[in-house]
Amino acid sequence: MALTSSPDNPQPLRTIVQATKSWVERLGAVWVEGQIIEIKRRAGQVQFLTLRDSVADISVSVTTTASVLDAAGPLPEGTVVAAWLKPQVWLASGRLSFDCHELRPLGLGRLLAAIEQRKRMLQAEGLFAVELKRRLPFLPRRVGLITGAGSAAERDVVENARRRWPATVFEIRHVLVQGPQASEQVLAALLDLDAAEDVDVIVIARGGGSVEDLLPFNDEALARAVHKARTPVVSAIGHESDTPILDLVADVRASTPTDAAKRVVPDAAAEAELIRNARQRAQRAVLSRIAAHEQALAQLRERPVLRDPAAAVSVHREQVADLRQRARRSVLDARDREAERVAALVARARALSPKATLARGYAILARGEETLTSAAQAAAGDKLLGYLHDGRLTMDVESIEVKE
Repeated sequence: MALTSSPDNPQPLRTIVQATKSWVERLGAVWVEGQIIEIKRRAGQVQFLTLRDSVADISVSVTTTASVLDAAGPLPEGTVVAAWLKPQVWLASGRLSFDCHELRPLGLGRLLAAIEQRKRMLQAEGLFAVELKRRLPFLPRRVGLITGAGSAAERDVVENARRRWPATVFEIRHVLVQGPQASEQVLAALLDLDAAEDVDVIVIARGGGSVEDLLPFNDEALARAVHKARTPVVSAIGHESDTPILDLVADVRASTPTDAAKRVVPDAAAEAELIRNARQRAQRAVLSRIAAHEQALAQLRERPVLRDPAAAVSVHREQVADLRQRARRSVLDARDREAERVAALVARARALSPKATLARGYAILARGEETLTSAAQAAAGDKLLGYLHDGRLTMDVESIEVKE
């Protein structure tokens, strides 16, 4: 029903917004093709994005949920999608918006979503783990190269590698690098080179291209073969901005084929310079060590003991002579002291000896073995011996007088 209005009888704003809401929402949900030009992810369930028409300069705001975005896979800005939208008008603001219930990438977006899903699966299995990456040999005996026949990538790898190390030997396998059969041929060449005993590193190279052109290097079977290979693999696919699955599973990712050549062989000139520098450092170290030892020897020669080796002996000889003299004096002094002490002891002994008493005119009387100390011990007629200091006398006792 059409609404009537005039300057004198205008319709309330709420009525117009409500009518607009009713008219818009009659459309119901509809599939719409558009290009995502902005995604605003926020905490919570409700998310916001902006869709633009692929041809006309028309864009709309879209609300959706985190689960819808996650189910659609990776959706970088610029992805063309089919969106199931339901238009709605907000009464409070009169703003027109679209509620998205499902998103499906179209064309390239669908392809990118499939590749991203494959990446997530292989990553979850651990094929991209850093700890599984193998180190490249310093100087490979033979470099395996998988590339397109007569391609710029082949020239870049070979010429740059031989410019760095002229003796580099290549084992080249020419394969298709785009198209339906490319991944099978690259896989077969990889298995062939990996089985060769003298191939120490394998380079897979091709120039840049579109996502469709690089599709063979996102192949799951090829990724698993690289993961299982015993030989280290270098991925040199496309430009720096290109990151196929092969780059992630390879042991080394080279930004370009030229970069791959720099990684697989050393630079002969740089290595020669390193050797020259090392020899110079070693020579300086040896000369420095010799100079240090010469200086130490000179300092040793300047020491008094080495300038005059007999000086130390002379000093000790003088010390020994002095010690001998001191010892002699000590012994003589000790002897003299002991002699004086002995003489004093002898004098004391002599002073206590009966002979000293006899020398003063006294005598000792004895009868046999008995020494007489009292007159009462003798009797008249006894024969006594009288001991003097210079002899003895034999005496007969005629009488005895004992004093009281």
